[in-house]
Amino acid sequence: MLDIRFVKENPELVKANIRKKFKDHKLPLVDEAIALYDEKLATNKRADELRSNRNKISKEIGALMGQGKKEEAEAKKQLVAEQAEELKNLAEKETVLEAKLREVMLKIPNIVDDSVPVGKDDSENVEVQQFGEQTHPDFEVPYHTDIMALFDGIDKEAAGRVAGEGFYYLMGDIARLHSAVTAYARDFMINKGFTYCIPPFMIRSSVVDGVMSFEEMDAMMYKIEGEDLYLIGTSEHSMIGKFKDTMTDEAKLPLTLTSYSPCFRKEKGAHGIEERGIYRIHQFEKQEMIVICKPEESMEWFHKMWSYSVELFRSMDIPVRTLECCTGDLADLKVKSYDVEAWSPKQGKYFEVCSCSNLGDAQARRLGIRVKGEDGKKYLAHTLNNTVVAPPRMLIALLENNLECTDGKYSVRIPEALQPYMGGAKRLVAVH
Repeated sequence: MLDIRFVKENPELVKANIRKKFKDHKLPLVDEAIALYDEKLATNKRADELRSNRNKISKEIGALMGQGKKEEAEAKKQLVAEQAEELKNLAEKETVLEAKLREVMLKIPNIVDDSVPVGKDDSENVEVQQFGEQTHPDFEVPYHTDIMALFDGIDKEAAGRVAGEGFYYLMGDIARLHSAVTAYARDFMINKGFTYCIPPFMIRSSVVDGVMSFEEMDAMMYKIEGEDLYLIGTSEHSMIGKFKDTMTDEAKLPLTLTSYSPCFRKEKGAHGIEERGIYRIHQFEKQEMIVICKPEESMEWFHKMWSYSVELFRSMDIPVRTLECCTGDLADLKVKSYDVEAWSPKQGKYFEVCSCSNLGDAQARRLGIRVKGEDGKKYLAHTLNNTVVAPPRMLIALLENNLECTDGKYSVRIPEALQPYMGGAKRLVAVH
């Protein structure tokens, strides 16, 4: 969320940013916000005048009563009563205007960084770099759920009976491999100096409003019926929410956390036949990283964070590439974002496995995450987040890129980094 004073002083810049994101339907929000702000200021000014006048008249009443001028004192009392009614109405109006202004401001996109390429949608994202050679096995790579079935590692049919479409049971060695990936990712981030955290898996609406846009919330979040609680779609939301309405001494920055959690998502809409397996599901597990830092350090941390994801995937022999998201593919709160994509030998293309984002002070402004500088001045922190691993997709990339076939018999090579988490095993051998 932008500062309304910035919007009022730079309306054309804010509108140009909206056009750059190809969201022209949001242009009227700028003028609407400024009009509400001006009305709010006028209302505040009149209310302050009445409060000041009330104090002045109260003193006059006391003086008149002391002089025995009861009629004049009563007239003044009547004026105070009338102004008290007006003041009450103004206070109610202030509350309404504040709520309306916040509602509008929440919908105005954040200012994207000048380095972000301009484009309408994800088809115009720009490749930054590739890491590792694409694998092209000399055998037919089965679909990822079929690979898992070779190891008796998945049961979607039973999950459908229990919970419906978009769920699955992982079994045996495949389930163990899944847990090995999350454990390795946890330790990888701890070794990078991040503090490990297991956060609440439900958050209040005030936190939801602070960490994401209305459009994202509607498409993602499950609400708990009868409660002011939502199931988290990513632990980033819960971890950023940890610092809601806090003041942190600058000397304690940066705050770097990595978290494990289950995640729950509606995943509205159709996503194509290539995502019919476990690409998009309603429940999965995830290791996440967040950073809260000084504004001048946020871009440095942004580049560190996505490089960690690349390093992690390459340590498991998975080829990846990094894409910079164009303006039209950025969520409203984001200043800059990179997607890390893993190579799929089966599909012959890359697919998203991580998303690294710099949100500037947008979340901090919404949630009241402030910093006290060494000079005593207070300012808003910058927040960043990045996926470490989301094992369903990580698992697909891991299985496809480490799959081997000899004389028609399939096996999966376990990368060296994961072997300690798999009891020292170096290979999984298919049972079918």
